[in-house]
Amino acid sequence: MATASIAENASAGIVTVASTHAGDATAERLQTLILERGLTVFACIDFSGDAGREGLAMPFSRLLIFGNPKAGTPLMQLAPTAALDLPLKVLVWEDADGRAWLSFNSTAYLRERHGLPDDLMKPVSGVAALVDAAAR
Repeated sequence: MATASIAENASAGIVTVASTHAGDATAERLQTLILERGLTVFACIDFSGDAGREGLAMPFSRLLIFGNPKAGTPLMQLAPTAALDLPLKVLVWEDADGRAWLSFNSTAYLRERHGLPDDLMKPVSGVAALVDAAAR
């Protein structure tokens, strides 16, 4: 992915961070960090694995869906449309050159999109630290 594309995505609320690891290792690191923090992994969608099983080639792409009902429920009670973006999601993917990336919706984007108050966004904002730790 070109740098310009990442910058364009930032205006749409997408944050993308380069990983120092391969896609599979990055996804495993992220899942371990999520579980270590007592969060729930609700699903892990292996897009590239699913594509491969259908005979289609696709660079590594895995979506982790996770969260904590104690943090997400108040947001969805206040703004039911927040359920479109919650639980949290992080996409771990590799570009055509094999470099791994992590992408997620920014907290500011989620807050603005659903009209949520800052104080309820604090638990959700931890996604950036999780991504940073998984990328290092």
